[in-house]
Amino acid sequence: MIDLRFRVNGEWRSVRVPPLARLLDVLREHLALTGTKEGCGEGECGACTVLVDGAPVNSCLVPACQVADRDVVTIEGAGHESIQEAFADCGGVQCGICTPGMILATRACLAEWTARGEPCTEAGLRRALAGNLCRCTGYGGIIAAALRAHGGAT
Repeated sequence: MIDLRFRVNGEWRSVRVPPLARLLDVLREHLALTGTKEGCGEGECGACTVLVDGAPVNSCLVPACQVADRDVVTIEGAGHESIQEAFADCGGVQCGICTPGMILATRACLAEWTARGEPCTEAGLRRALAGNLCRCTGYGGIIAAALRAHGGAT
């Protein structure tokens, strides 16, 4: 077992976990942050996406020890109601398994474009969200939601 300390959703947390525990399992089982979903467990679907130091990662692939002293944001701490509202309003959600990962990936790409002063485009969003799979809604509502959240047309 190792003692792990990292900041989750703005709050420093310490947990005692197996040395190779996945970040996904630490979040869900040790910290009760169950909004992060396991879809495939192989890093293929993006359902488990969280932000580590602002960058989207598949938490099912990250050994928890790699986030020691770093910042992790889960859907519970996303704090972007405008993105969540846009997903609901534009029909970008259905079963909900992919939604937390889609919202966090959207948040990361919109923040990056805003910081660079670049416009948000449909093509750019499709590239940014390529690692997040949705099996229910298709991508029309998801892309429309991200464009709306960025202030673009839907």
